Amino acid sequence: MLFSEVVMDIGFLEEKCKWVRETTLKMIYEAGSGHPGGSLSEVEILVALYYKIMQVDSKNRSWKDRDRFVLSKGHCCPPLYAILADKGYFSIDELDKLRKYKSLLQGHPSIITPGIDTVSGSLGNGLSVGVGMAMAGRRQKRDYNVYVLLGDGELQEGCIWEAAMCAAHNKLNNIIAIVDYNKLQINGCVNDIVNLEPLTDKWESFGWDVCVVDGHDVYAIVDLLEKNKCRKEKPLVIIASTIKGKGVSFMENNCIWHGNRISESELELALREIGESYG
Repeated sequence: MLFSEVVMDIGFLEEKCKWVRETTLKMIYEAGSGHPGGSLSEVEILVALYYKIMQVDSKNRSWKDRDRFVLSKGHCCPPLYAILADKGYFSIDELDKLRKYKSLLQGHPSIITPGIDTVSGSLGNGLSVGVGMAMAGRRQKRDYNVYVLLGDGELQEGCIWEAAMCAAHNKLNNIIAIVDYNKLQINGCVNDIVNLEPLTDKWESFGWDVCVVDGHDVYAIVDLLEKNKCRKEKPLVIIASTIKGKGVSFMENNCIWHGNRISESELELALREIGESYG
């Protein structure tokens, strides 16, 4: 890739990250409830997937060879909804209806929402669903990858590791799990509640290839995913080191913002900080 193309690419992706952050906060404010902390920590991951990596088409939603995406940490769906609207799956106007009665946009992903591949949000189950999708793709000789975004707190669930064993046993090279490793959950620091470390060693011992990346460097995420689209015999997990509440000073590394409503004054301050951080 030419240097000029890289610069243009980064500018485009960073602008998308800025817009998704702003839109996410506005959606949660309008809804009067939501999960801003974990939503903000996953933005670069989702932008990398949907704008550069995944083979999806809003005009051909039943395309059998499309890539699949599972938001296992389903409570953090606002950024995903924003991206799906931007990609043309439904009207941008729907974003103001998050968590409203009869809205397309529920508080957790549902298949009533165009672009959503599976219901999710019962923590710990998303990887199992993704493994099933990957096994189905292999048996049907389909050319797609399955991407599963996991929260770090949900790695404390036993079914995650059952799914991890199943994927490795079946040599599912068409599944990529990404851990949003922001190190906080609803009631405190993840490793104070159930210690996950050494996390890289754990995944390797379960038979997975493991990569570590700065979860807020969108270009590094794209580069890593591009290099790992085609692998031989192992599933891949990417440990993305992130900050809960990224981009908003009073939300960063503060588990109070795992799930909380946003006041008008807090929204104004947050939007100002995000605008300033992107220059």
